[in-house]
Amino acid sequence: MNPTNILVIGGVAAGASFAARARRLNESAQITIIERGPDVSFANCGLPYHIGGEIPTRDVLSVQTPATLKSLLNVNVRTLTEAIAIDRKNKRVQVRNVTNGETEWLSYDKLMLAPGAAPRVPEVPGVDDARVYTLRNLADMDRIASAANSGMRAVVVGAGFIGLEMAEQLHRKGLSVEIVQIGSQVLLQLDAKIAILLENELLHNDIKLHLNEQVVRYENKDGALQCHLSSGSKLQADFVVLSIGVEPESTLARDAGLKLGARGHIVVNKFMQTSDPDIYAAGDVVETADRVYNVPVNVPLGGPANRQGRVAADHLFMGKQARPYPGSIATAIVRVFGTAAGCTGWTEDRLKAINKPYRAVTVNDYNHATYFPGATPLTLKILWDPESGVVLGGQAAGYDGVDKRLDVLATAITAKMTIEDLCHLELSYAPPFGSAKDIVNLAGFAATNQMDNLVTTVTELPTDPNVQIVDVRGKALADAGPVPGAINIPMPTLRDNLNKLDKNRPVVTLCVLGKNSYFASRVLKQNGFDVKSLDGGLKILINPRNPGKL
Repeated sequence: MNPTNILVIGGVAAGASFAARARRLNESAQITIIERGPDVSFANCGLPYHIGGEIPTRDVLSVQTPATLKSLLNVNVRTLTEAIAIDRKNKRVQVRNVTNGETEWLSYDKLMLAPGAAPRVPEVPGVDDARVYTLRNLADMDRIASAANSGMRAVVVGAGFIGLEMAEQLHRKGLSVEIVQIGSQVLLQLDAKIAILLENELLHNDIKLHLNEQVVRYENKDGALQCHLSSGSKLQADFVVLSIGVEPESTLARDAGLKLGARGHIVVNKFMQTSDPDIYAAGDVVETADRVYNVPVNVPLGGPANRQGRVAADHLFMGKQARPYPGSIATAIVRVFGTAAGCTGWTEDRLKAINKPYRAVTVNDYNHATYFPGATPLTLKILWDPESGVVLGGQAAGYDGVDKRLDVLATAITAKMTIEDLCHLELSYAPPFGSAKDIVNLAGFAATNQMDNLVTTVTELPTDPNVQIVDVRGKALADAGPVPGAINIPMPTLRDNLNKLDKNRPVVTLCVLGKNSYFASRVLKQNGFDVKSLDGGLKILINPRNPGKL
């Protein structure tokens, strides 16, 4: 029997992972990677950090080279070779040498499609200016790093993960940076009030934000690149970095008649097979199942891409023994200067979009015991199913320990744990590392308090003048940042001042972090008041772009 002939189109995360696993499972298979660019298996998530100099050595980003893949795995790599057509009937792929234009046909027994996704480039005048960059590969990184010099002005279009990382790193390199974002917040993967914490960090580091804006035209003006915004404003830049999302590189699959999803991603089954069982696909180009609701999703992240490549190779050589890809929950994190923020599972906006019921709570605490030096604030939000209590999603932001809590929540979502389970998670604790009641436990406590009707929360301050707003912060804090229409009764004095409140009028309590507000609501409720507590406190309510407006 002849050895299996495997072609892999795309040699970065999913493609390289697939090839490596395939070789470990079958020593005799003929494996060839076709890569359009000059590099394979590079750390594309590290590109912004080399531009800013935080990763000083370029070579560390090349995880493998064609030579090492050949010597370690006996995998043939053809770089600067583009796949341009798939002949499914005859099981062959037409490729073109991008250097000289010559074409040839390569046969296959099994084919893996891992071409990834390309940066989205809007069709606006001037976008083809040489000073407008995108970031996808090492060559893009080199061009931006060469162009970016201290004292220059850079405009980053898009405030997703890549946009925020680029803004941070260009600032680190000494550039003046402005961000243009089409939405009303940065990082649309977060709910708005968690995103506020990132926006505050950006502004604190002199990054200018232009939200609810688009660049509608680029113009060469007196040697500078002028960015015309949808509002009529104009920004002057020495160069621009586009980071407004990605588009799946699925044209090859479409032309071959493979099934695509509504947004152009390749549809695969749980073993990463396409509509042609001899063709697999993985990575940013595919549409898989969401792990919570089993709806189609695309998650363009390195972790899922690597695992999908492994699943495909397992199925190719192990058949029914292979373990299926269980779906994704889109766990992601970003660092913006001193603050980290991330998410896992579902957000409020996504749940609303598919009309799924949910409840949510936001808690504030510290990354470890406050009596141990170095404790820093941490904000955690969880969403859960109101009937079953199953955790649907979570978000976190803070200076330290964000990744740890997100990973706990990702595990909870994967295991279909409930808010009651969060209450009783036994997490690692010593004063330098955590608290006896970790913030994940506190989120579970707060959620079960809601479920047990011990507290009712609101996410905005009331506008009804009949509602009594009770600010239970200390007098100094309340005087320094007064809340319009609120009466200040510090929490320690509340029981002695109940006569200042009208039991015939509803009450909303508030504080900085939400904890004392909850304590106050319990006192008032047990004294006959109709009371609600401001979820998450003023910390996530104050807009850094307009701190005087609540």
